[in-house]
Amino acid sequence: MEHSLLVWLLPTLALVAGVAIGFLVARLLPNAAPNRTQRQLDDIQERFDNYQNEVVTHFNSTATLVKKLTQSYQEVQDHLAEGANRLALDELTRQRLLAALHSESAQAPRERLTPPRDQEPPRDYAPKTPNAPGMLDEQYGLKK
Repeated sequence: MEHSLLVWLLPTLALVAGVAIGFLVARLLPNAAPNRTQRQLDDIQERFDNYQNEVVTHFNSTATLVKKLTQSYQEVQDHLAEGANRLALDELTRQRLLAALHSESAQAPRERLTPPRDQEPPRDYAPKTPNAPGMLDEQYGLKK
């Protein structure tokens, strides 16, 4: 009887010990080193955050540059107006220069070009003289 008990007891103890060791290894190893997928996810999240910061920085600097450009344009307009007031020889010239300056800044729409009314529109066929065969005639272009 002792022999049959030993035959069953040793494999059972080995199985229990194996389960306990496997459980401990499974619990301790993932906590010791981060999972590869988690590291990749953290890396992607960090890259995405960096990208978002770069986009915000880009648009902030673009807005600052556009503001500077607008201010520079206004300074040029003021300089030209001052020059027109100071350097124009007579009142009529001064008014024309100032009017030209202000009309460009208002960006008035330009006039559209219209085709002359007395011209005939282009044809998509060859003109023919009266009593002459047309291009679709069988005899067209043939010498008699």
